[in-house]
Amino acid sequence: MGTDAKHERTAGNPAAGVVHSLHERHETLATVESLTGGLLSASVVEIAGVSGVYRGGLVVYATELKSELAGVPAKLLAERGPVDPDVAVALADGGRRRCGADWGLATTGVAGPEPQDGKPVGLVYVAVSGPAGTDVRQLDLDGGRDHIRSAAVIEALRLLAERIRDADEADAARAADPAGPGHR
Repeated sequence: MGTDAKHERTAGNPAAGVVHSLHERHETLATVESLTGGLLSASVVEIAGVSGVYRGGLVVYATELKSELAGVPAKLLAERGPVDPDVAVALADGGRRRCGADWGLATTGVAGPEPQDGKPVGLVYVAVSGPAGTDVRQLDLDGGRDHIRSAAVIEALRLLAERIRDADEADAARAADPAGPGHR
């Protein structure tokens, strides 16, 4: 795997950490990719034991396929274009629903070499959809096309890892106080 958004090598394999965490939680993952074109799903499926976690993914490079296959509202795409935070969230939600997964992870952006629809090279959105809702992160990446794509994969996996940790903490808090707040 390449370098992250800060051009730093990651400690360990972010995909391995996510797969392990999802395995421990007995939860599943689906991916929906635009600019990464299958790189995200490839990084996930290279992990041994992933078959119990990874449901599948969609590569929706063409704008109309974001709507047709991933369920992104056509009106949203027409109004904002494919490189948009709400489109990223809709991709993650759509992948989660269409693949029947607990978590959906999506990438969309401009890898270059030229700007797209007025959006600069390096503008990327990664989004996650999970049991507790959705989250999206904007990345403003520099470097060449290969770096932008590999950094988008690393940052998407980091976002998912953070949301899984949040879910673990929420589960631990519920276990520590099963009656919930105000029920003592």
